[in-house]
Amino acid sequence: MAGTPMRGGPPGAPDTAGTRPGAEPLPAGPPRTVGIAWALLGLNTLGSTGAQTIVPLPRSLIQLVTMGALVAAFALALVLNRPLRIRASAFVFLLTLLLVPSVISSADPESGAGALFRCARLAVFVGTLWLLTRWWDGGLTFVRYHIRMYFAVLGSAVAGLAVSPGTAMPELYGGRLVGALWPLTPPQIGQYSAVIIGLTVLLVLGRRTDRAGAAVVIVPSLAVLALTHTRTATVGLLVGLTLAIGSLVLTSAAARRFFAWAVLVAAVAAVGFASALRAWFLRGQTEENFTSLTGRAKVWDALLAAPRTTTEKLFGTGLGDKSFDGLPIDNSWLAVYHEQGLTGITVVAAFIAVLGGVALLRPPSLPRACAIFLISYVAISSYTEAGLGDASPYLLHLALAASLLATPAAATPLTTPAVPRRRVPRWARDRR
Repeated sequence: MAGTPMRGGPPGAPDTAGTRPGAEPLPAGPPRTVGIAWALLGLNTLGSTGAQTIVPLPRSLIQLVTMGALVAAFALALVLNRPLRIRASAFVFLLTLLLVPSVISSADPESGAGALFRCARLAVFVGTLWLLTRWWDGGLTFVRYHIRMYFAVLGSAVAGLAVSPGTAMPELYGGRLVGALWPLTPPQIGQYSAVIIGLTVLLVLGRRTDRAGAAVVIVPSLAVLALTHTRTATVGLLVGLTLAIGSLVLTSAAARRFFAWAVLVAAVAAVGFASALRAWFLRGQTEENFTSLTGRAKVWDALLAAPRTTTEKLFGTGLGDKSFDGLPIDNSWLAVYHEQGLTGITVVAAFIAVLGGVALLRPPSLPRACAIFLISYVAISSYTEAGLGDASPYLLHLALAASLLATPAAATPLTTPAVPRRRVPRWARDRR
């Protein structure tokens, strides 16, 4: 019948429905329960230490919840991934290699049982990512999971502020917003705010969400970011969005308009509000305290000056709580050097370089822009925050970037056994 589309598409076109003879259907999109597994991974990375909560939560209870979430995420991903299929991923492969120096250093009896426990946690985290690679197809599904997950976390922080403002903005943290229902620090809340703001802005520019729905996410998240007074998250958001939108400028009129307005607003703010911006970044600190990054530089110098054996230089001292002499390291590279040695630094630098290189080689697209934002944000945050060497939100951000840079799965032709030709006897051929 005229006008009826051909089954499986026209000749030579890709079989998007997988209905032609000899072709498998394309892999279906991820089931909704995959989002639950992703959210459970995020719950595991929230940590077990932070500010004082309204109802005191024992650390053992928090650890039970976070570790239970990780085990549940692995079990759910394993059940959903039937039959078992995984996709090749350079990022997850290199993340698996990071287990080697972690296990070598943590196996030392001096590292304690906690180091081996953290190794097991990292192994289950990586194993869950392997199971989820089945649905990594370069689409934006996991971006939406990411936004919803961290928006829910911000909702808990806002709820704590509404219930007990004094607990949610304690003097211990300089009046900055903390988690009053779940122990979250200001840098954590600022990080989650910045990430979902950046991703939502990119979805709006790519016309993958409406402006009203985006405003519901962006406006409260901006208010939360301002209340946390987190400089690293703010700088990471601005730089990450600049690079991400810059990658869309040549192909998107909306990106060009947004970029032009952003430059204009930034210029006006720099001229008219220079003193206010400077006061906001100083956060009431002295120039000396600001230049030493709130005392972080002293910890870094002491860590680098500490004597180490050759084994400790190569493989570190074992996975720990990212501290040195009881003080937080607050630098991903130095934390990896301390716990996983030069080998760990090499692996971490390799998977960031691979993600960045693949992002640069991809043609301009919205998934590529989201990946560039995440990679650049993590790279900037790694200077004043730890987490690249262990299960953390930063590794989850990079895993999301890896899913955005994955190539879509194609239909696989089915192999049919060749039918042997029947030999015709000579006398039969002569009769023909």
